[in-house]
Amino acid sequence: MFSETQNFLINALGFMSALFIFMIGVGVLVVVVMYVTDVTQKTQAIRRNYPVVGRFRYWFEHLGEFFRQYFFAMDREELPFNRAERSWVYRAAKGIDNTVAFGSTRDLRPPGTILFVNCPFPTLGEDAVPPTEIVIGPTCRHPYTTASLFNVSGMSYGAISRPAVRALSRGARLVGAWLNTGEGGLSPYHLEGGCDIVFQIGTAKYGVREPSGELDEGRLREVAAHDEVKMFELKLSQGAKPGKGGILPAAKVTEEVAAIRGIEQGLDSISPNRHPEINSVPELLDFIGRVRDVVGKPVGFKAVIGAYGWLDRLFAEIHERGMEWAPDFITVDSADGGTGAAPMPLIDDMGIPLRESLSMVVDKLIEYELRDHIKVIASGKLITPTEVAWALCMGADFAASARGNMFALGCIQALQCNKNTCPTGITTHNPDLQRGLVPEAKAIRVANYISSLVKEVGIIAHSCGVNEPRQLRRFHARMVTDSGKSIPLNELWPDAESKYAHP
Repeated sequence: MFSETQNFLINALGFMSALFIFMIGVGVLVVVVMYVTDVTQKTQAIRRNYPVVGRFRYWFEHLGEFFRQYFFAMDREELPFNRAERSWVYRAAKGIDNTVAFGSTRDLRPPGTILFVNCPFPTLGEDAVPPTEIVIGPTCRHPYTTASLFNVSGMSYGAISRPAVRALSRGARLVGAWLNTGEGGLSPYHLEGGCDIVFQIGTAKYGVREPSGELDEGRLREVAAHDEVKMFELKLSQGAKPGKGGILPAAKVTEEVAAIRGIEQGLDSISPNRHPEINSVPELLDFIGRVRDVVGKPVGFKAVIGAYGWLDRLFAEIHERGMEWAPDFITVDSADGGTGAAPMPLIDDMGIPLRESLSMVVDKLIEYELRDHIKVIASGKLITPTEVAWALCMGADFAASARGNMFALGCIQALQCNKNTCPTGITTHNPDLQRGLVPEAKAIRVANYISSLVKEVGIIAHSCGVNEPRQLRRFHARMVTDSGKSIPLNELWPDAESKYAHP
């Protein structure tokens, strides 16, 4: 018996030794191949000068993104969203306690910091009221009435996955928020959740286009026939890439995505820089009027503000033509908005941030006495109650966010949205990666996030002494200046208070 066991161990050790020697041989062969490849290639100097070892640079460079995020970056120093902001969204989405202890980690001294002005006699709980209802497009055949304060901004099916759209649609319905389709067209997954939908018409007219790229009014009517579709948004520009159309890599243009968009499968989906039909203020109003005549529902436009003289021409033209030509809403996007893919010069350096552009649009509407007719939607990095409350102070009627709701879905800011490799299944069409995103579970998190954010905006409003968030005004907040002293927002941005009121 002992000899049999001994023989088995000897044979096992012999096999393991042979396997070990084989693996060493394979490893040496791989290193030799890598060495020869590196010294003979002519495109990368590091690998040519330091064969094999030089490859570690690229590996460490890639790993550095994740190590900085989890081990080295402080809670409030990371971009585009720091750990404190993401953690607030994660806790809100999970429906767990979102209070903090001991003291704030936020530095209140840097210029630009927003401070809300608490009232000595804050609003009691029994006096608080929910956000008021607002009618958008009251003169349309089918106006849209909603009390929703915070909504899901544009994310195209194709840029995000099928389970992500399903979760967003169901979550938005649970809390009465609207879901913007983004420029990728209307998919069955937008509709199946039963939420209110804003259909975005991008520069390529995806979902409502002729093969030539022009607007197909027949398909537009088909979209408008859905009761869930409440409004239409004409996208002039997007925060992360002003002056550049949408970019969907070929790897994401699946058969279904291509069919919904009305394009060819397996090719990069590149939208024009602008709507070919719109090259002036009169043409913009003509196109808005054309769409509204077809759909009978509110129509507005989304734009990043850069050059702003055209706003004067736009609002003056509306007065010349009559109010029936006015857009029903304007979505003001921020230069620091997000996207799935954009050239770095545009994502870093083009356009004006919402901190400056929102007041610019609101004040122009007041100046031209159009504020009561044209509603304002603020979009761009508004993922926490502080930012949304600030936007309301500046005059927005609504706020919308894409990336906040992506965090609610489980986004870890892996910065792989422009690839088909998103580890959380949100921006990939890889079924193995999508498996981790369960729409039924994530819909609850989206609903929790939106309701928690609205609740805490209400807490800010009540501390300022008003009964509901839409009663916030610029004098309810201050901004820290270069001198270190804070100044009321209504002094930094005078807003003709006698004329300024939310409808």
